[in-house]
Formats: sequence, C-alpha cells, structure tokens
Amino acid sequence: MLDTSPTPQTQPARIRQRYTVDGDVALEAHLDAVCARVCEGVKRIIARPRLHGILLGGGYGRGEGGVLRTGEGDRPYNDLEFYVFVRGSAFLAERRHRAALHELGHALEAFAGVEVEFKIVSRRLLQRSGTTMFFHDLVCGHRTVLGAGDLLEGCAHHAAADHIPLHETTRLLMNRCSGLLFAAERLQRSEFTGEDADFVARNTAKAQLALGDALLAAHGMYHSSARVRGMRLGRLPAMPGIPNIATIVHLHREGVAFKLQPVRSGERREALRERHAKVSALAKEVFLWVESLRLEREFSSPRGYAESRGDKCPETPKWRNSLVNLRSLGLAGLWQTPLRHPRRRLLNALALLLWEPAVFADPKISACLASELLNPVPDIVSAVAAYAPLWHRFQ
Repeated sequence: MLDTSPTPQTQPARIRQRYTVDGDVALEAHLDAVCARVCEGVKRIIARPRLHGILLGGGYGRGEGGVLRTGEGDRPYNDLEFYVFVRGSAFLAERRHRAALHELGHALEAFAGVEVEFKIVSRRLLQRSGTTMFFHDLVCGHRTVLGAGDLLEGCAHHAAADHIPLHETTRLLMNRCSGLLFAAERLQRSEFTGEDADFVARNTAKAQLALGDALLAAHGMYHSSARVRGMRLGRLPAMPGIPNIATIVHLHREGVAFKLQPVRSGERREALRERHAKVSALAKEVFLWVESLRLEREFSSPRGYAESRGDKCPETPKWRNSLVNLRSLGLAGLWQTPLRHPRRRLLNALALLLWEPAVFADPKISACLASELLNPVPDIVSAVAAYAPLWHRFQ
C-alpha cells in the first residue's frame, strides 16, 4: 500500500486542487505528502531569502497526472516535475544547487514511487524568455507547492498559444520521435523483456499524442490540457500533405487515454511492432509537413531532408552556435558547419534512422549518418548509442 503517513512535523494540506482526473483518495493524499517532503527538502538546500517558491508542473501540476490501477489501489505513473524559483540568477543557482537537488530527487523516488525531477528557474528568466511550449505548459497549468501568487507575475506572454514558434513544434516532434527510435532499437533485440514491452508501448503512446499536438501547435491552437487538445483536434481544417488526419485524431484520443490511465503493457512483440510501424509512418508525414512549413522548403523524403544543406535551426544566433559546438563537441563540432546549432545533427540523424530503410545498406546514406553522429555506425545498436548522448544534450 502507498505510504501516506504525514512527514515529520508536517501534516498534508487539505486537497484543494486535484493532481489527477480520477485517482482515488489515497493517491491524491500520497501526492500531497510527496509535495510536503519536497518543500521541506528544498528549504534545507536553498536558504529561504533566496528561495522564491516551488511549482509542480507536468501532468500532475495540471490535474491530468497518470493513474496506474493496481490491486493495491491507484499509484502514480508519470515523473513529478518541480520548478524551483529562486531570487537572483537562475544560472548561478543552477551551478550551486543542481547536485543537491538531484540527490534530493533520487532520495524521494522510493517514497514517491516515480522519478522526482527539479528544474531551477526564476521569475525574471521567464519574463525575459520568448514563448515556448515548455513555459506555456507551466504558466497555464501548475500547482503551487511553496510561495505566494507572484511567482509568474509578468509571464502572461507564455500563455499565448499562437505565439509558440514553429521550431518548438519541431522540438516536440524530435523528442517524441526519438522515443520511437529508442523503441525501434528495443524491438530488434534478440531478447525482448516485459520492461522492453512497457517502454515500447509508453513511447509509442507519447508519439501518438505528439502527432496531434504538433498539428495544433502549428495552427496556434495548442493548449496545456491534453483533454482540451483532444477536443480542438477535431476542429482542424483539412491540410494538404496530411491525408490521414482522421487516423491522427483517433491515435491522439488513444494517447490521451493512455496519459490519464496508463497500463503496464503485456503485449507481444509483434503487436507492438505493428503499432509502432503505423505511428512511425504517420510521424514521418507530420514531421516533413512541419519542417516544410517551418523552413519554407519542400521536403519529399527523409533522405532529402537529411541531405539538404539549409540551416535547420535559423532561430539560434550563429555566434552562440559556435560556442555550443566547441563546448559540447570539441574540435569535432567545429569541423563541419560550426555556425549552426548541433541540434541539426539530431534532426538529420533521426530522419535517416527512423524512416530510411536503407540507412545501413546504402554507403552514401551511411556516410551522411556517420558525419552527423561523428562516429561510424554500422547498425542500429551503435547508431542509437551515438545518438542518445547527443539527444540528452540538445533535446
């Protein structure tokens, strides 16, 4: 059973806002207790004058957290994402407190039952930042764990969905399609475990959700609530280049259902492979459509996209790109197109690995892939091993 006993000297506050749509009382109280422990732990790490407040973001902060039904009651399923607001420089606070907050999150995981993540931000940082999907979700849907109501003062511009730039849509697709890539590698393993099945099912469902979300974002109709997005998706106009909109709407509905009530997959590999292939094929259509719209250039195939020489991250300053390349990739990062953001490597490599069947058989495509990943990659295992560290840095 979940341990819902109060932490020392702290009684869980009366629930005023739900973490889930339909989780049981014990789960809601458990999440309340987790927030209380988070509050105590963060206050021990960051002195109160510097600590401005704490917000819970993600699905649980928006009241749409996943509910895993078990024989012992409801349990949390998704990560818990806490945003620690500091006064002064968020950059300096990150350098000073990142390790301690990471240790706190790790220590709380056994009690919480899921991963606990911390991100350090400041009101000033959000005020000065351009609109992003990341900050849009936080500003529009969160739960205050610590602090007054002024944490997001002056941050209303993040709530404007029609201000989310197209490169944010590309980033969403890159991340969810990367999940499809990692799932594809697991589907090819000689031994396929129950953990692999759950990983494939989870990442396929996330991609299903992202396909509809990307179309909404491209039309300025994105919303922080997955349920609202589901309703809006049915109102999208017909789009040349996306002939399977009805299928995408259906898959999005399934993705919302999985998000709210996830299950541990017990499906066989072949069934998972079939659904993964269907979602990946639709993801190719949406990805190329979004990129053609964003970069104002027609891309008819993943190979054509990967081999195109245009700048795929024109929103990033060239002087900063050179510093990012040098700091993250060393001299190898400066050898090719040093003034372009290294995220372009991920975009090109992803298009080839996920959607080009001849990627390891055609020498020209293999050479292109090796150039992007800065390593020879003769098979899917070595390719994912080279791709994953780049993704973690630049996602």
